[in-house]
Amino acid sequence: MGTRAGGRRTGPKCIAIVGPFASGKTTLLEAILARTGAIPRQNPVSSGNTVSDHSPEARAHAMSVEATFATTEFMGEKLTFVDCPGSIEFSFEAEPVLAACDIAVVVAEADEKKIPALQLIMRKLDDLGVPRIMFLNKVDKAISGVRDTLKLLQPASSVPLLLRQIPLRKNGVVIGSIDLALERAYIYREYAESEVAQIPSDDRARELEARFSMLETLADHDDQLMEQLLEEIEPPKDAIFDDLAADLRDGAVTPVLIGTAEKGNGVLRLLKTIRHDAPDIEATRKRLGAPDGNATVVQVMKTIHTAHGGKLSVSRILSGQLADASELFLSNGTTAKVSGIYKMLGKDQTKLTSARAGDTVALGKLDDVTTGQTLSSAKGGIKPLVTLMPPKERKDEVKMSAAIQRLAEEDPSLSLRHNQDSAETVLSGHGEMHLRVVRERLEGKNQIPVEGHAPAVPYRETIRKTAQQRGRHKKQSGGHGQFGDVVIEIKPLPRGSGFQFTDTITGGAVPKTYIQSVETGVRDYLKSGPLGFPVVDVAVNLSDGSYHAVDSSDMAFQMAAKLAMKEGMAACSPVLLEPIMKVEIVTPSDATSKIIALIPQRRGQILRYDARPGWPGWDIVEATMPQAEIGDLIIELRSATAGVASYRATFDHMAELTGRLADEAMNANGKAA
Repeated sequence: MGTRAGGRRTGPKCIAIVGPFASGKTTLLEAILARTGAIPRQNPVSSGNTVSDHSPEARAHAMSVEATFATTEFMGEKLTFVDCPGSIEFSFEAEPVLAACDIAVVVAEADEKKIPALQLIMRKLDDLGVPRIMFLNKVDKAISGVRDTLKLLQPASSVPLLLRQIPLRKNGVVIGSIDLALERAYIYREYAESEVAQIPSDDRARELEARFSMLETLADHDDQLMEQLLEEIEPPKDAIFDDLAADLRDGAVTPVLIGTAEKGNGVLRLLKTIRHDAPDIEATRKRLGAPDGNATVVQVMKTIHTAHGGKLSVSRILSGQLADASELFLSNGTTAKVSGIYKMLGKDQTKLTSARAGDTVALGKLDDVTTGQTLSSAKGGIKPLVTLMPPKERKDEVKMSAAIQRLAEEDPSLSLRHNQDSAETVLSGHGEMHLRVVRERLEGKNQIPVEGHAPAVPYRETIRKTAQQRGRHKKQSGGHGQFGDVVIEIKPLPRGSGFQFTDTITGGAVPKTYIQSVETGVRDYLKSGPLGFPVVDVAVNLSDGSYHAVDSSDMAFQMAAKLAMKEGMAACSPVLLEPIMKVEIVTPSDATSKIIALIPQRRGQILRYDARPGWPGWDIVEATMPQAEIGDLIIELRSATAGVASYRATFDHMAELTGRLADEAMNANGKAA
């Protein structure tokens, strides 16, 4: 034993801090920065003065809404920590960050309600292959023991949660911890380094039991350790540390450390574990599939537009060296010139002359570069390693377009499209809070007032009956007149058929040169039927008509066709159609009954529900639901599931809508028109 991990990995490291909303991530970052001397003191989150609280949106909603980078030094090594938002609505911020990090610190607590959110985070780490340490926070407030807490949290993790420390209590109050690998006690001191102590005799039996459990788990990956345990031979400490590091780097276990970030307790042991056990940039480079060689390779983790410094691309240097004014290449051959290299500490930047492999830095003015892109000093670049609302006044449209483009660079999860039916600009995101923050940034950061509302529902109309109608357009105003005369048959088609036009003209009643004009007139009318919406699933046949050798024209027959359609459609029993969506909802199993009860309240029909494959404790509920009912669905879903449910909606079919709801839709359309 003692050679599996290959020793400590030196050099700059990048560590993501992740965890459910309000688990204490920002507090932990503050404690780390204070302990390493990057900031003079640890600021409580409630003060609004933490390193992560540099945006007005974060302060307004008392939550992190974007990833925050902070570089510090610990025992001579450079460490960059990234505080990732905990809300599922801002989880998109974490993915390009996590991909380029060496390790993640998962902040958790003994809260059963937060397990689904924790499971989502752990699954994302699994998908990206990122090793992780769990920091069990708020142990001073925990009611249950840490081993019971681990049993509660274990379903969220695909690998064993390996308890590395247990709390040290006095009169029922947590006063410190016992390190199971070092077999040493640490007495907490608020905002200061813990005091090393002997393990109290009263706690010795509890420590030995927990330590043996830790060693048993490690022995699953070390045959020699297994033999030593069976023969009751005490393994050497350096071999235990080697196993801990090797299993962490391989992703075979998730070591669990304990503490209270609010008081700075347990932070030093966490930092030492990161320094000793975390993998380095070489492992991250291999995980991402970056090419070997001497080329400089840069991975962009986040894009920031600052008020005075312009665009910054926060990036990880995967290999090579990078100097200011260096020229880099994208995969499409585009060149990008670095204009400034900066160390990040929240909103503050310190200019550097260069960066090396492992460093996490902000690069200035890479105008054509976006989050998730990979740059290289090699000509031609390399293959990318990470895949990842109308204004109140027209004069703001150009300004808003540029602002949204900047926001989209910072937040690649935003989707912008133009709805031709409603002439609306539709901005899509991860939920109500996500879009609220985007709107606040447009109004605050960019000084653009925005009116937000749910996108218009694309209603259609069709007919139930058949009718025949003549339409005659005749006008005399001196010189050539206008004359067009048509007889059309209008009949309904099966749902989803669209529009069909035919003619059964005989004897040249309507010359062939004007038949196309009749179809043009019919199609033009169908853009807005008697109910005020586009008409679908209708067949029109031109059966008869007449013309004038001098006064007939294309325009005259178009007008005649429109008149025939206007009078004939009213007799065809028009009816409104609304889009019905197929909705797939992903929810924790303990909330499935709430979701099933919610669906009929939104005029939905449940199709089926079942366990989510590969996700213990989760279900998938499938249903159909009118699009009009989906606008704020995510708010109710998140409310019913502690913020973790999500859904995907795809168009399924059109269905008739009558009564009060149809009247409301038509009235709203009339007002909009």
